Amino acid sequence: MQPIVNGNDLLKTPQILRISILFLAAIAAFYLGKHWSDGSYPQVRVGKFRVCDKRMREYIPCLDNVEAIKRLRSTERGERFERFCPERALDCLVPAPKDYKSPIPWPQSRDEVWFSNVPHSRLVEDKGGQNWITRVGDKFVFPGGGTQFIHGADKYLDQIAEMVPDVAFGKHTRVALDVGCGVASFGAFLLSRNVVTLSVAPKDVHENQIQFALERGVPAMVAAFATHRLLYPSQAFDLIHCSRCRINWTRDDGILLLEVNRLLRAGGYFAWAAQPVYKHEELQQEAWKEMEDLTTRMCWELVKKEGYIAMWRKPLNNSCYVNRDPGVQPPLCDVEDDPNSVWYVNLKPCISQLPENGYGTNLTAWPARLHEPPKRLQDVEMDSYIAKNELFKAEARYWKDIVEGYIRVFRWKTLRLRNIMDMRAGFGGFAAAINDQQINSWVMNVVPVSGHNTLPVIYDRGLIGVAHDWCESFDTYPRTYDLLHASGLFSRERKRCNITLILLEMDRILRPGGLAYIRDSKSVLEEIKEITEAMGWRSDLRDTSGGPYANRKILTCQK
Repeated sequence: MQPIVNGNDLLKTPQILRISILFLAAIAAFYLGKHWSDGSYPQVRVGKFRVCDKRMREYIPCLDNVEAIKRLRSTERGERFERFCPERALDCLVPAPKDYKSPIPWPQSRDEVWFSNVPHSRLVEDKGGQNWITRVGDKFVFPGGGTQFIHGADKYLDQIAEMVPDVAFGKHTRVALDVGCGVASFGAFLLSRNVVTLSVAPKDVHENQIQFALERGVPAMVAAFATHRLLYPSQAFDLIHCSRCRINWTRDDGILLLEVNRLLRAGGYFAWAAQPVYKHEELQQEAWKEMEDLTTRMCWELVKKEGYIAMWRKPLNNSCYVNRDPGVQPPLCDVEDDPNSVWYVNLKPCISQLPENGYGTNLTAWPARLHEPPKRLQDVEMDSYIAKNELFKAEARYWKDIVEGYIRVFRWKTLRLRNIMDMRAGFGGFAAAINDQQINSWVMNVVPVSGHNTLPVIYDRGLIGVAHDWCESFDTYPRTYDLLHASGLFSRERKRCNITLILLEMDRILRPGGLAYIRDSKSVLEEIKEITEAMGWRSDLRDTSGGPYANRKILTCQK
């Protein structure tokens, strides 16, 4: 393997010594993260990548670091479910299970998936009597139930809508978070009501919950309420739901519920379906009183308590917080605290303040909010020669044309594209264009931490996304996306990361037969093409349309 390097001094050395220096530099860069003098990361070229051991079929590098987890001083607060990236990055191709099949297409996949694609039966054994999941022949079948809604998610959603009509699924409530989601039937059935739900659960004893969700074609990520902020911005979700999610919301003076508060939009709702809501045993009633006391001090309004479910509403502004009696806990966070800073940021035992200008509150109803420049756009720190609203509209027009081209040239509407990731999402224009074309899919908008934090804008539009550093592994199972889209990502990140490792991570999370569209400069794409071919991908370098982007090309790949 040989790194790409512009080192004139090396040309003066004897041939054997020069090769040795290049080899050692490549090894050091690969494992230690060194940079060349021009600031770019040395890219390692390899003839052909080996296949990983079959025991790594479900491997998530930063969540399966056994050695780091063993060194933890404590695991009482769920630390073992958080990110600990290995010093040695993944350098092989994660294999698929034996007899892997092309996934069942949506919407059929909502109700059944191939057993061979997620060959794990513990959930059937543990939850078979709760209407979550059953096995029928060579398939898993999802009846649509859950621990607290064994009669089906649709009836459960009807109950919530009747309890609190202002929830208004598909209008006021567009973006939801389902905590401890099981196999994500709550989110799966909300999709038909024009609500996109991000389903999250840790990688714990209820094995492969998130993998089942993504195999079904439902938006999901591995995530845990533990000691760090979740990787989503403040005021992201119109509704946050927890049905028997096994989280003690009142522990440590409510620090986990304070994280829910940060994520919940002003005026948004928290739905809790758990034993303390409806059981009358002494311990359960004590837990309910603790929850009542905490939510009162947090200025949440208990809107309705009925059957298994309690519903609270977050205030629209800071007036209740500032009018509390002196010394009431939890306190307000410092004004200097940025509630949108999330990458490896510890949880904070305080109430995130709402913007005094009202940004993020009372958004336009869906679907109009998708195309209206959100007010929080003005808070994005970026240098621009034109007004941010005009930049927003220009991006929308650009991606509208591009997606129309993809549909026309690559016949997207004939392809089985369900789970899509935009690896450098900007304002979410690519995802918005896909939504407008009514392609039967959803998009995970990834905002790299190396760039501008546009995540609040993406959520205000009614889309979902996550902050991420592409120098590290993404929090999802292998084989969970049908299409990866990366525009300008590699020319930006190659100064920080080894692009070979980014491509290996793309191979890990892409389904067999899945597609990757990479838009970048010709020189970068020529380098990437060589690596993708070493991974066994079929790659084709094509020209893009003319105009200001004529110097860019697109690399279309199939795993």
